[in-house]
Amino acid sequence: MGVLKVQEVVKIYPGHSPSDAPVKALANVSFTVQENEFCSILGHSGCGKTTLLNIMAGFDDATLGEITLDGKSVGKPSWERAMIFQDYALFPWLTVSGNVSFGLEMKGIGAEQGRRIAQEKIELVGLKGFENRYPHQLSGGMRQRVAIARALAVDPSVLLMDEPFAALDAQNRSMLQDEMVRIFIEQQKTMVLVTHSIEEAIKLSDRIVVMTRRPGRVKAIIEVNMPRPRSEEDPEFLRLKTRIRDLIHDEFDLTEVPIQNPA
Repeated sequence: MGVLKVQEVVKIYPGHSPSDAPVKALANVSFTVQENEFCSILGHSGCGKTTLLNIMAGFDDATLGEITLDGKSVGKPSWERAMIFQDYALFPWLTVSGNVSFGLEMKGIGAEQGRRIAQEKIELVGLKGFENRYPHQLSGGMRQRVAIARALAVDPSVLLMDEPFAALDAQNRSMLQDEMVRIFIEQQKTMVLVTHSIEEAIKLSDRIVVMTRRPGRVKAIIEVNMPRPRSEEDPEFLRLKTRIRDLIHDEFDLTEVPIQNPA
């Protein structure tokens, strides 16, 4: 399955010192990601997107509220929820095959079955022939493909992604977005993407959760009812882009703009 429910989640960080006020990162966030749905979480930097994703992954705890996966409360990290990071997080001393196989070994999968699964995922992300290369021998886009293969290899119910394409150049980013659409269709996984790119969210998602500025709240949930693949020149794409941009623009706080001294 893979139904992820976020229910009235609040996250408050204590101040760095007794004199510092606590920081409220998330305020009563609620929404549901349905089985086999691609959901993006979109908003300004600092709105709590990554904090929320880390709570989904079990890397952090909610101060209040709860996140459940198929009715069971999400606590510590689990094979049911795999994360793809912006900085790839590959082991530099392992080959492509070694990185993809790592989780399978930790999960207790036998060596022969693990090799078969790893090879299948390596081919899925288009890296056949690079099995024995090390991360330093790969481009940024290829490293992220390895990270995607590694996450998929453990067969999670939910794939969590924290701005996985942000560090790539425009061409590689577009190519990997297209690849992720293909993988999503083929693998039928529940996927949650944190991004600051409106275009990326529309291109990939079934639904987009638009967050307010800190403390992050759900401002709107946008349905993307467009067939894949999607073109940025499509009138519906442009309409959604304008609508979401206006929602985010409304969050702009003029008090944060530095005042320029007159010449």
